[in-house]
Amino acid sequence: MNANIDAGAPDQTDFTEDHMLGGQITLCQPKEGYRAAIDPVFLAAAVSGAPGDHVLDAGAGVGAAALCLANRLKKVRVTGIEINPESVALAQRNIQLNGFVGRLDIIEGDILSPPTSFSPGSFDQVMANPPYHAVGRTDPSPDAGKAMAHAEKPGVDLNVWVSFALDMVRTQGVVTFIYPADRESELIDALVGQSGNLVVFPLLPKVGARPKRIIVQATKGAPVSTRHAGGLALHDENGAFTPEAEAILRQGKGLEL
Repeated sequence: MNANIDAGAPDQTDFTEDHMLGGQITLCQPKEGYRAAIDPVFLAAAVSGAPGDHVLDAGAGVGAAALCLANRLKKVRVTGIEINPESVALAQRNIQLNGFVGRLDIIEGDILSPPTSFSPGSFDQVMANPPYHAVGRTDPSPDAGKAMAHAEKPGVDLNVWVSFALDMVRTQGVVTFIYPADRESELIDALVGQSGNLVVFPLLPKVGARPKRIIVQATKGAPVSTRHAGGLALHDENGAFTPEAEAILRQGKGLEL
């Protein structure tokens, strides 16, 4: 259904109030432009954390991944950074709608020059769903929101996102990315050197298919090694979600990499 945003929200007035995790999460997002799909759900599912841990969501958008994580890990604190002020306003609304005030916050900021409160090594975990398309490899969307979410900007490529994540996480802390499978080598190359114990977990459209997405997790300061996991098939032969995928998407279960 459509939901009008109050005076403190963006100038746009037409939004949809959607639901994630089988109705456990309410997500207010623009009717047009970039809209959250399943990637942030799987990103959040791959992140674990002990009570009291502080997790950073880099490029949080309207808060889809952060909301899913806060819903599953009740004793973890989550902070997001997002450059788009309209997305931040919607994220703040979503935090209120879902009752996460006090342990989840989305802050407006740029990863190139983060707020002073974002000190290096101050987070236990960092998760990110960076723009998937490299500069010059695709025509940008005419919609500004989609273009910002999908395509890297000049000077803010994958290496910048990885460097920011590794700078923000403490030594022996974990960074988790969801990314296109055809850019796996670029992501691994960016991580190697400052992190190790890499796990590459493919998300397959169905059994036997080539993966379109991968989840990559690494530990800052750990010995260099890479393990390729078996991954998860999202759909069965009839196109329905597999029980394993349903457990994450509808029930909010975690994902063991």
